[in-house]
Amino acid sequence: MKPILAVNFKAYYPHSFGKHAIELAKAASKIQEEYDIEVILAPPFTELYRVLDVVKNTKVKVYAQHADPLEPGAITGFIPLEGLKELGVHGVIINHSEHRLKLAEINYLIKKARALNLEVLACADVPETGASIAVLEPHMVAVEPPELIGSGVSVSKAKPEVITRSVDLIRKVNPEVKILTGAGISTGEDVYIAIKLGTIGVLVASAIVKAKDVYQVMKDMASHAVKAVEELRK
Repeated sequence: MKPILAVNFKAYYPHSFGKHAIELAKAASKIQEEYDIEVILAPPFTELYRVLDVVKNTKVKVYAQHADPLEPGAITGFIPLEGLKELGVHGVIINHSEHRLKLAEINYLIKKARALNLEVLACADVPETGASIAVLEPHMVAVEPPELIGSGVSVSKAKPEVITRSVDLIRKVNPEVKILTGAGISTGEDVYIAIKLGTIGVLVASAIVKAKDVYQVMKDMASHAVKAVEELRK
């Protein structure tokens, strides 16, 4: 299984928008060509179309940052999965700590996304929640302690037990789901440790999106991810 580098653009200004979003997408496309890794980009809704256009001839995947658990219709200001499917995204992030959902809503979105052939990366704040969501069979579960998100202090180093417990609990209920971790992931070493502890990748935001040299940060993380996976295969 290839390691996964998922990048949540969030809504940093100006970093997540316009020419910055395009440059990030170009850097991701280059990384995808250079390393045996799966790259996922999750730009703001306003940038989905232009990012999709940049990566259209590559293997880079584009996810929406959220979807609303509603049927299309008279729902002004909401984003149904059908609209995202029509746009051409590959998947969606749901239940991020900055946009939480109820368990029933998560279940609704996972089932509907599967019916639409869209992938789901479902976030959880603690290992127990990650296991509860894993039962619903999303494609990926990312466990991110909210107190470390954006802190620059990686979960890999500050709370490695969160990773190992997440892997243990999630694997007991769903052996197939891909497990990611996030929160404070800032360097290639953080990614390396996370994978060696049992995940298949990371969900990263500010460390990449706000970087002065986006390509170099992504390259550092991608190379360490590949190194960790290769060592585990031996």
